Amino acid sequence: MRNGYAEVPIEGGAAEVVQSLPAIHGDPFDRMLVAQARVLGVPLWTCDAKVSEYGPGVRLI
Repeated sequence: MRNGYAEVPIEGGAAEVVQSLPAIHGDPFDRMLVAQARVLGVPLWTCDAKVSEYGPGVRLI
């Protein structure tokens, strides 16, 4: 892509991780973002204080 971003498909590993996440945030898409970040080993930056409660790897900006 011209802007340097790439699409990240949702894979089985992330689906498994999302099942083990505590129910801190009710939005299933946000929970999937947390799971994908954990599986990929990349930080997740968010402005949502609730999402930031997932701890390590999630940074509130």
